[in-house]
Amino acid sequence: MSVAKPLKNLIFRYFKGAGLEAQFEQYLALAYWDKAVGKEIARHTEPFRVQDGIIYVRVDNDAWRNELQFFKSEIIEKLNTCLGKAVIQEIKFY
Repeated sequence: MSVAKPLKNLIFRYFKGAGLEAQFEQYLALAYWDKAVGKEIARHTEPFRVQDGIIYVRVDNDAWRNELQFFKSEIIEKLNTCLGKAVIQEIKFY
């Protein structure tokens, strides 16, 4: 077991105890973005905010922004798989 897993669990317990469990889970989506989308998409995107199950992502050009619209469902599924539950319901590309 890696050190990151127990640390994540410790932090999660702290946030859960403070009543901030949902916010913590949503912000984990920012940390998992690169893993979920892969290197190529990660080079052209920057997630900058998560709120109410929506992740907001800057895209470096219009062509990529349009292309990513087609992969929205797949990206949401991959993010939620990384998170271990359905936390993200929508992606807004800017």
